[in-house]
Amino acid sequence: MINVLFADDHEMVRIGVTAYLSSQLDIDVVAEADDGGDAVQKALEHRPDIILMDLVMKDMDGIEATKQIIKQWPEAKIIIVTSFLDDEKVYPALEAGATSYMLKTSKANEIAEAIRATFAGQSILEPEVTGKIMNKMRQKPIEELHEQLTEREKEILLLMSEGKTNQEIADELYIAMKTVKVHVSNILGKLQVQDRTQAVIYAFKHDLIDT
Repeated sequence: MINVLFADDHEMVRIGVTAYLSSQLDIDVVAEADDGGDAVQKALEHRPDIILMDLVMKDMDGIEATKQIIKQWPEAKIIIVTSFLDDEKVYPALEAGATSYMLKTSKANEIAEAIRATFAGQSILEPEVTGKIMNKMRQKPIEELHEQLTEREKEILLLMSEGKTNQEIADELYIAMKTVKVHVSNILGKLQVQDRTQAVIYAFKHDLIDT
């Protein structure tokens, strides 16, 4: 079963989506939240496989809730489900750590498929969101890409250059392998490369790693 937490401040939306998801044999909505603060608390309490997160909610919005959840639980998989495609919503949500971004205009079965895909390790984005991201990245000079890496990501990139596997990196840094996978995925995304080899080549070309 894929355990899901659904956070949305509209009760009727929660009732409708929860009813459909609960009818699926492989999905179970284990908790609901009607604001961001409640979503953070229940995410850390239940540790669901997937969190469906609305963006505009009372008290604490979905972006701040996403930030707080990821800060305390980096492995969390959060799917934004919202009506907004504004740049000031899309980019902060993804930068906060959201894995996927869906619109409320999506059909119920599409939300269910997004849950399954995200659970399997994929990132699901609406076509409009993908277009926005690609346009933004095209405007960013290539030499600035690595400036987005955190210190931890730089540390993992160095270990990748030494040929270490995810498990070896996890053992050396005393972190979960799932956390390493999240960092590696973030590194590939920020450097706009397809695999670990390309990431290491990028690092050598930009003198991020001593030869």
